[in-house]
Amino acid sequence: MTPEAVFMKIKSNIKKTAVVAFVSAIVIGLLIHAPIMLKDIPNHDGLDSLYFDQNMITSGRWFLTIACGFSSYFTLPWMIGIIGLLFLGLSSAVICECLEVEKSWVCVAISALLVSFPSLASTFAYVFTLDGYMCGLFLSVLAVWLTKKYKYGFAYGAVALSFSLGTYQAYLPFAMILCMYVIIMESYREKTLKDFFVKIYRYPLMGVIGVVLYYLILQILMKIQGVVLDTYQGINGSGDKPSIATTVKAMYDDFMSFVFGGNVFDGGFKTLAWILLLLSTVIFAAVAVNKTENRVRVVVVTAILLLISPVVLNVILLISPCVTYHLLMRYQYVMLAIGLVALCGKISFEEKSAVCAQWLALTGAVILSFNYAVNDNIGYSNLEKRYEKTYAYCLRLLDRIEQTQGYYQGIPVGLIGVVSNEQYPLTDITGQVTDEMIGLNGDVLLYTARNYKQFMENYLGAKVNIMTEPDAMKEIYYEDWYVAMPSFPAEGSVRLVDGKIIIKTENVNR
Repeated sequence: MTPEAVFMKIKSNIKKTAVVAFVSAIVIGLLIHAPIMLKDIPNHDGLDSLYFDQNMITSGRWFLTIACGFSSYFTLPWMIGIIGLLFLGLSSAVICECLEVEKSWVCVAISALLVSFPSLASTFAYVFTLDGYMCGLFLSVLAVWLTKKYKYGFAYGAVALSFSLGTYQAYLPFAMILCMYVIIMESYREKTLKDFFVKIYRYPLMGVIGVVLYYLILQILMKIQGVVLDTYQGINGSGDKPSIATTVKAMYDDFMSFVFGGNVFDGGFKTLAWILLLLSTVIFAAVAVNKTENRVRVVVVTAILLLISPVVLNVILLISPCVTYHLLMRYQYVMLAIGLVALCGKISFEEKSAVCAQWLALTGAVILSFNYAVNDNIGYSNLEKRYEKTYAYCLRLLDRIEQTQGYYQGIPVGLIGVVSNEQYPLTDITGQVTDEMIGLNGDVLLYTARNYKQFMENYLGAKVNIMTEPDAMKEIYYEDWYVAMPSFPAEGSVRLVDGKIIIKTENVNR
């Protein structure tokens, strides 16, 4: 077949809704995230990742190095961003297919929510790994679609899920929430309880096989490379394990604290949007349940799934109870809004209440997406200011180092990573918005001595022999003369001691 014939055949097999979802995700994604894609603005981790092969097998991410290889291992924000949005477009199309979306406005709403949710903005702050992570997200929803589409799709889905986990384990609950929505839809459709269980058993089976396959591949690859799992975020399973009851309680507590205090669901227009979405869902449920013959089963299944949803959303806490559960790992929460919009979009009844539910869902989705987009850009604005403040600070610091009597190229330089907030008071005014947006929050990019070294080399073009070993300053940290030193930029904050330049950057009173 000629290339044209192949393309025409592919086109004939692609639904209009999939095209709408794909295109709208890319267009809306570009409109929201262009500010971060068109500039090279690193965060603190980005300073160490201008070139990074993403070999993170010790963190369990054995497929990440391949997933990030599409854009090379250099930090190329535009290229990586485009590839990431392509994966998000595919993810949106697959989500719409899984949820059997038939209305174009629902496809656009789903895409808008997916690409505006603040977890994506936090991922853009770590742009050096974004394309790989978005590949992992796509594989997680593809796993659900394969399971739903084919008779033995649970086997194909398990493979896709294992590769998703091998990219970033945090997308497991994304697939699980999507499975829950599919199960709710099956509870409406199937007439007998037997048919219902025949349809839904494949989803937990896919999950179990996928997790086992992921673990087996991980063990084989670690054996080949001769490495073991890192202790980072408790990925190796070490440390004290709380009881199941304690962990489950922590899951519900975390769900409540994030929903009502995570700056993603609460506050101003976002609260209004969620009220509209929930109201539309109540109307939908009242109309839909009244129209189905399986109302008892539908109510029971939906109630059970709603009850366990905080556990599903926080399933990572079962694997690593002591994990620092930051916004980057909470992308699955966007499925709460997406599911509500998709369910309301399935109403085909002509009652006024049904029409009202769809308008409420659309209005809520638009308000929520726009507010998320505003939050994202506030975060990007703060990240740029963090870079500028870091640039100015390091430029002044470099000048003082080079003007110190006895300085020569290569002289050891010792300092503490933090910046004194007495000499340099915090100036970030976005805290109420960006506090929970990891990677985009804060005042400067400097947390370790290594951060200083990397910034000066890559953004100031200066080779400074900053001592980056963890214990480099340990011997002098409690010396009386060091404690008495003022913080930079005060006079006396930079001293030549025993052939080393010592700089005190931390607070005067510590």
